[in-house]
Amino acid sequence: MESRNYILSSLSAEEEALIRPHLERVPLPHRMTFFHPDEAIGHVWFLESGCASLINVVADGRAVEVATIGNEGMVGAAVLLESDSVPLQCDMQIPGEGWRIATGPFKAAVRENDTLRNRLLRFTQAYFSQTAQTVACNTFHTIEERCARWLLMTRDRSGDSFPLTHEYLAIMLGVRRAGVTVVVNAFERAGFIQSNRGGMTILNPAGLEVVACDCYGTIRNEFDRLAPTDRRR
Repeated sequence: MESRNYILSSLSAEEEALIRPHLERVPLPHRMTFFHPDEAIGHVWFLESGCASLINVVADGRAVEVATIGNEGMVGAAVLLESDSVPLQCDMQIPGEGWRIATGPFKAAVRENDTLRNRLLRFTQAYFSQTAQTVACNTFHTIEERCARWLLMTRDRSGDSFPLTHEYLAIMLGVRRAGVTVVVNAFERAGFIQSNRGGMTILNPAGLEVVACDCYGTIRNEFDRLAPTDRRR
């Protein structure tokens, strides 16, 4: 199957026959919500472009991103683990497009084919590792390090240019907007990025990697180990 989603593009003919008849191509606009906390998950999505955010919303309404998902994987991994919901929210942070499949046919396919299930489980393990690493990053590292890591991870999934406001970046990092503005301005002066109203362009990813904490490399290496993709294509 020709797809820009790495999981779908890696399917064997047997695996594709189980999945393809149930896939529906869908647009994924900015801030589209895939599911709310504790809400039944009705579909699994395979992103081809753009980037999704898994968000933890606490009781007082504050929110912080705990993982991102792009064309390396899928949204709705809980369904693979026989769970109908999670106490988290998932939104589309960078608009794109992709495919979706209802949870019923998805569960039937992974129960029928061990290779498909194992492929998806390896992505899910890398996804959980990313979540754990992000929690540590949000706890121990500076805004500058976290912001550089976030921009690099988004670039890996969406390319050098993507829509982004300081306000939304602050929500993703769980910090005040004023703090994000200071960091973004510093990155611009250093020539790492170019920021304009509602958008961001990465000019010097190598410079951002110097600033970013080790979490960026740790997360990337774990995905390359468990769910390898040719990121240099």
